Amino acid sequence: MLRSGLIAPYRGVRYHLKEYSSHPPQNCRELFKLHHASLRNAIERAFGVLEKCFPLIGSTTEPNYSAYTQSSITLARCILHNYLMGMNPDESLIEEVDKEISNEFEESEEVEDAPINVDENHFEVYNNYC
Repeated sequence: MLRSGLIAPYRGVRYHLKEYSSHPPQNCRELFKLHHASLRNAIERAFGVLEKCFPLIGSTTEPNYSAYTQSSITLARCILHNYLMGMNPDESLIEEVDKEISNEFEESEEVEDAPINVDENHFEVYNNYC
Protein backbone atom coordinates (compact mmCIF):
# COMPACT_ATOMS: atom_id res chain seq x y z
CA MET A 1 0.00 0.00 0.00
CA LEU A 2 1.39 3.37 -0.99
CA ARG A 3 1.40 6.28 1.40
CA SER A 4 -0.66 9.36 0.72
CA GLY A 5 1.32 11.98 -1.19
CA LEU A 6 3.85 9.48 -2.59
CA ILE A 7 4.42 9.94 -6.29
CA ALA A 8 4.94 6.51 -7.82
CA PRO A 9 6.06 5.81 -11.40
CA TYR A 10 3.49 5.05 -14.08
CA ARG A 11 2.88 1.45 -15.12
CA GLY A 12 3.64 0.43 -18.67
CA VAL A 13 5.96 3.35 -19.37
CA ARG A 14 9.66 2.88 -20.18
CA TYR A 15 11.62 2.96 -16.94
CA HIS A 16 15.17 1.74 -17.25
CA LEU A 17 17.79 4.44 -17.68
CA LYS A 18 19.58 2.50 -20.42
CA GLU A 19 16.49 2.80 -22.63
CA TYR A 20 16.71 6.60 -22.51
CA SER A 21 20.31 6.78 -23.72
CA SER A 22 19.31 6.01 -27.31
CA HIS A 23 15.70 7.25 -27.27
CA PRO A 24 14.86 10.46 -25.36
CA PRO A 25 11.51 10.72 -23.53
CA GLN A 26 8.60 11.04 -25.95
CA ASN A 27 5.96 12.38 -23.54
CA CYS A 28 5.49 13.76 -20.05
CA ARG A 29 5.03 10.33 -18.46
CA GLU A 30 8.30 9.04 -19.91
CA LEU A 31 10.08 12.19 -18.75
CA PHE A 32 8.65 11.71 -15.25
CA LYS A 33 9.80 8.07 -15.30
CA LEU A 34 13.28 9.18 -16.38
CA HIS A 35 13.52 11.63 -13.49
CA HIS A 36 12.08 9.06 -11.07
CA ALA A 37 14.56 6.38 -12.22
CA SER A 38 17.51 8.78 -12.02
CA LEU A 39 16.60 9.83 -8.49
CA ARG A 40 16.00 6.24 -7.37
CA ASN A 41 19.37 5.22 -8.82
CA ALA A 42 21.17 8.05 -6.99
CA ILE A 43 19.52 7.16 -3.68
CA GLU A 44 20.27 3.44 -4.03
CA ARG A 45 23.87 4.27 -4.94
CA ALA A 46 24.29 6.51 -1.89
CA PHE A 47 22.87 3.92 0.50
CA GLY A 48 24.89 1.18 -1.19
CA VAL A 49 28.12 3.08 -0.58
CA LEU A 50 27.14 3.71 3.06
CA GLU A 51 26.36 0.02 3.62
CA LYS A 52 29.71 -1.00 2.10
CA CYS A 53 31.67 1.50 4.20
CA PHE A 54 29.73 1.25 7.45
CA PRO A 55 27.64 -1.96 7.60
CA LEU A 56 26.00 -1.22 10.95
CA ILE A 57 22.33 -1.63 10.10
CA GLY A 58 22.65 -3.68 6.92
CA SER A 59 23.12 -7.03 8.65
CA THR A 60 20.74 -9.94 8.09
CA THR A 61 19.17 -9.60 11.54
CA GLU A 62 16.51 -7.08 12.48
CA PRO A 63 18.05 -3.94 13.96
CA ASN A 64 17.42 -3.42 17.66
CA TYR A 65 17.56 0.35 17.25
CA SER A 66 14.68 2.77 17.40
CA ALA A 67 13.76 4.68 14.24
CA TYR A 68 15.34 7.80 15.76
CA THR A 69 18.62 5.95 16.48
CA GLN A 70 18.65 4.47 12.97
CA SER A 71 18.23 7.92 11.43
CA SER A 72 21.02 9.26 13.67
CA ILE A 73 23.30 6.39 12.62
CA THR A 74 22.53 7.08 8.95
CA LEU A 75 23.31 10.78 9.41
CA ALA A 76 26.59 9.93 11.18
CA ARG A 77 27.54 7.53 8.37
CA CYS A 78 26.83 10.26 5.79
CA ILE A 79 29.01 12.74 7.67
CA LEU A 80 31.86 10.22 8.02
CA HIS A 81 31.56 9.19 4.38
CA ASN A 82 31.65 12.79 3.12
CA TYR A 83 34.65 13.56 5.33
CA LEU A 84 36.55 10.47 4.16
CA MET A 85 35.70 11.11 0.49
CA GLY A 86 37.03 14.65 0.90
CA MET A 87 40.30 13.29 2.28
CA ASN A 88 40.83 10.35 -0.08
CA PRO A 89 38.06 9.38 -2.55
CA ASP A 90 37.64 5.63 -3.00
CA GLU A 91 36.51 5.39 -6.61
CA SER A 92 36.76 1.58 -6.63
CA LEU A 93 34.09 1.36 -3.92
CA ILE A 94 31.76 3.60 -5.91
CA GLU A 95 32.34 1.52 -9.07
CA GLU A 96 31.61 -1.69 -7.12
CA VAL A 97 28.33 -0.29 -5.80
CA ASP A 98 27.39 0.95 -9.29
CA LYS A 99 27.88 -2.58 -10.69
CA GLU A 100 25.74 -4.10 -7.94
CA ILE A 101 22.97 -1.58 -8.50
CA SER A 102 22.97 -2.09 -12.26
CA ASN A 103 22.63 -5.85 -11.72
CA GLU A 104 19.82 -5.54 -9.14
CA PHE A 105 17.93 -2.52 -10.49
CA GLU A 106 14.72 -3.85 -12.01
CA GLU A 107 11.29 -2.30 -12.21
CA SER A 108 8.94 -3.67 -9.57
CA GLU A 109 5.68 -4.97 -10.99
CA GLU A 110 3.99 -4.31 -7.63
CA VAL A 111 4.21 -0.53 -7.98
CA GLU A 112 0.78 1.03 -8.28
CA ASP A 113 -0.13 3.96 -10.49
CA ALA A 114 0.62 7.39 -9.13
CA PRO A 115 -1.85 7.88 -6.25
CA ILE A 116 -2.19 11.62 -6.84
CA ASN A 117 -2.88 13.44 -10.07
CA VAL A 118 0.35 15.03 -11.19
CA ASP A 119 -0.28 14.98 -14.95
CA GLU A 120 -0.71 18.75 -15.25
CA ASN A 121 2.68 19.36 -13.68
CA HIS A 122 4.23 16.66 -15.88
CA PHE A 123 2.95 18.33 -19.04
CA GLU A 124 4.45 21.65 -17.95
CA VAL A 125 7.82 20.03 -17.15
CA TYR A 126 7.80 18.13 -20.45
CA ASN A 127 6.97 21.26 -22.44
CA ASN A 128 9.88 23.06 -20.75
CA TYR A 129 12.10 20.03 -21.54
CA CYS A 130 11.33 20.22 -25.28
